[in-house]
Amino acid sequence: MTAALIDTWDTEERRALRDLTRNFTTKHVVPHLAGWERDGEVPSELHKTAADLGLLGAAVPESAGGSGGNALDMLAILEEIVLSGGSSGLVSALFSHGIATPHIVSSGKKDLIDRFARPALEGRLIGSLAITEPGGGSDVANITTTAVRDGDCYVVNGAKLYITSGTRADFVTTAVRTGDRGHAGISLIVVPTDAAGFTVSRRLDKMGWLCSDTAELFYVNVRVPVGYLIGDEGSGFGQIARQFQGERLSLAFQAVATARRCLNLSIEWVRSRETFGRPLSTRQVVRHRIAELSTAITAAEAFCRSVAVSWVNEGGMLAETAMAKNNAVKVCDHTVYEAVQLLGGLGCMRESEVERHYRDARVLGIGGGTTEIMNEIICTQIGL
Repeated sequence: MTAALIDTWDTEERRALRDLTRNFTTKHVVPHLAGWERDGEVPSELHKTAADLGLLGAAVPESAGGSGGNALDMLAILEEIVLSGGSSGLVSALFSHGIATPHIVSSGKKDLIDRFARPALEGRLIGSLAITEPGGGSDVANITTTAVRDGDCYVVNGAKLYITSGTRADFVTTAVRTGDRGHAGISLIVVPTDAAGFTVSRRLDKMGWLCSDTAELFYVNVRVPVGYLIGDEGSGFGQIARQFQGERLSLAFQAVATARRCLNLSIEWVRSRETFGRPLSTRQVVRHRIAELSTAITAAEAFCRSVAVSWVNEGGMLAETAMAKNNAVKVCDHTVYEAVQLLGGLGCMRESEVERHYRDARVLGIGGGTTEIMNEIICTQIGL
């Protein structure tokens, strides 16, 4: 890792931000995380606590209610939460505004920002992003949920599936079809969850991310003011594509942090666990397994950080963000498997932190675009 890259990630301000995040996680998250997993959600008060510390709006301009930092600050926060004993599921629940509000902020529409984005950054409202539908996930261009103009309102009809924070949300940034077939007919509109005709049909039970509520949503003749349209009609696909890169980097950083956390927990275990009169850490097969994991994680971490810096400073990086996500997920999947194996029976117990990471890691290769979709993006970008 070059000195310039180290300096970018190891500034005095980011060290302080990591310290703040670590204290928040150890005090307000870790003691309660198992209970939140049983409850299937995190309390709304946690959003307010995080907001008061400046964690929710770290990458948002001050003019929109944020702290004025950039994406690197937010990535450092997400990474530190996992490294401090949190989880990617906790990140999903607490930071769902991070996929629900960027489109609103980027639109520059003051009324929408003040009505939805700013309160979400203050921890007073919870936002969701609804793109995936029962009939399709990554095929954004073929969304079937419609929004038809009727006077000063849009009438929204359709369904959305696998929506993060959907059962707790106060508003849902919703991808709709306002035009003809294909990507040119896609728009984004904010739907308040107290609007007549909007319903949460059910809370979905998942393999992992148990503290992050996930829902199926229905829209039946939901009337939404025209002013709640984000950007112009037909601009939704482009908005979604631009924000997807940030989401993919977020998931990549969570994957690397999960791997690093599981490695650290494994090292602690093999040092203390004795078999046949000797610590596991003295066994060559264990030592080499740890060495190989450490090497893969360090390489994935360096690549993610390099791509993130270039993306923030230069933009673009479509292939590289896809590569970073896929590589980080691959390393994470391998590490959580090995961590459970090294801990043996304890690794399979709910009382073990690595067991939670093992479950949570599986969604990282699906959310924000599947591994297969990332590979297609990479192939297209390299000319195949």
